Order: sequence, then C-alpha cells, then structure tokens
Amino acid sequence: MRHVIFRIGSERYGLPLAAVREVVEPAPMSRVPCSPEPVLGIMNLRGRVVTVVSLGALMGIEPAPAVGEAAPAGKVVILDRGRRDLGLLVGEVDGVHTLGDLVAAPGEAFSAVRGVGRPQTGGAVTVLEAEGLDRQIAATFKGR
Repeated sequence: MRHVIFRIGSERYGLPLAAVREVVEPAPMSRVPCSPEPVLGIMNLRGRVVTVVSLGALMGIEPAPAVGEAAPAGKVVILDRGRRDLGLLVGEVDGVHTLGDLVAAPGEAFSAVRGVGRPQTGGAVTVLEAEGLDRQIAATFKGR
C-alpha cells in the first residue's frame, strides 16, 4: 500500500495515500480564540477555509509553533475528509512510498497509530490513520 511519508522532528510518519488530498506550503494563519494548543488556526487555500493542526503538538512530540503574520515552517498535509478541510502541519514531506506489511507499534502508542512499516528505501515509518487523528483532535476540544 502506498503512503505519504513525512517527518516530525527526526522521526518518520506516514498516512495512506487515499487519505491525503494534497500537500501544500503553509499560508499565514488566523488563530481561533479558545482553541486547544494543537490547533494552529485557519488558513485560506484557494478560497476554502482549512483548519490547521500541529501534528507534533497533537502527538505530544513538540510544542505548537507560534502563529503570527508569517506562515509557519514546514508543510501542510491536507486530509481528504469529505466536506471538512483539515490540514496537518508537519516538518517536511519525503514523498510517496510503498510500505511492506505493518507490525504492531512497540510500547504504548498514540491512539491514531496503526503500526510500523518499512519502505523499500530502508528505516521504519510509523503509520497513522486519518480516522484516529479525527478522534484525537475531537478529544482535544472535549477536554476544554
């Protein structure tokens, strides 16, 4: 199965290609008052309003970057979630790769982790699921 592979810090993560609409450069964002820390704000993508979440902050890996007049560094992975536009801010995108069979992630994994796969280029990739990310983002709002 083909996955979009990206980095958060030095770690590699992937999402199934079918769950990703596109990858874009971040645009300047407007902060949404009273939103949880991982929610960076909203950005305009060709006339559509996209909610952007820092995936590193959502996963507890790194703090969310400050949102100001300049766009944050990295890339925004736009998920294909039907009528709702959701973007994930990640470090850099390595491309689309085919992963072998997934194995269970060791230890207590983040709830959106499906497993760990190995691309033909070597190394390991933690594979996430879009539905699990949706649930995790919704849970951040419920805790407020």
